[in-house]
Amino acid sequence: MKRLHYTSEQPDDQLINDIGSLNKFNDELFSQLQIIVFTFLTEAQQSARLLAKLEEFAEANGINVNALKNIVRSFLTFCRLAMKNNMNGKQVYEDLLELGLSQEKAKVVAKQWKVNLVALFRSQVDQTLMVNQLVDMEWRFGVTAANNDLEKAGSTFLQLKLVINKGDGNQDVFMELSLPQFYSFLHEMEKAKATLDYFS
Repeated sequence: MKRLHYTSEQPDDQLINDIGSLNKFNDELFSQLQIIVFTFLTEAQQSARLLAKLEEFAEANGINVNALKNIVRSFLTFCRLAMKNNMNGKQVYEDLLELGLSQEKAKVVAKQWKVNLVALFRSQVDQTLMVNQLVDMEWRFGVTAANNDLEKAGSTFLQLKLVINKGDGNQDVFMELSLPQFYSFLHEMEKAKATLDYFS
């Protein structure tokens, strides 16, 4: 197997078998499946919605749903690695041929890739930005009443509870800042907001 564009490693046998299994679909079913996959990749849909569409597609066309899920999972893996490596339509076409997809079907995918290239990369950027999104924040000020260190007694502090969306669920992050640290943090957040406002 010649060197592939989407990975520097040898592709695993499961991916090669699943990509080759796409050859079993007739042209109409293959086109419908491509629409489902590229819609998922470009519109940042939830995985549950993709699975529901695949189950509906499998039932309507008499296809084993588990086999279809495996094929689509491998194809999505290929597509995500292709996006990560900034591949163009020609490179996608060449890699799919090398992985065992027929010439006609590889052309269909390469054409879809070219048509959706901007949307694919925009979706990838949007998904990247959605990870670690601040969902909620709670705060409270306090004053140190007593401490072993006399200089710290009477100092103010701020306790923050940040709720962050990690992509697979929310996580609570706790911070305690002195007043100077808080003002520094606030200044950095205002700079970040100004930068985002400038680019939007």
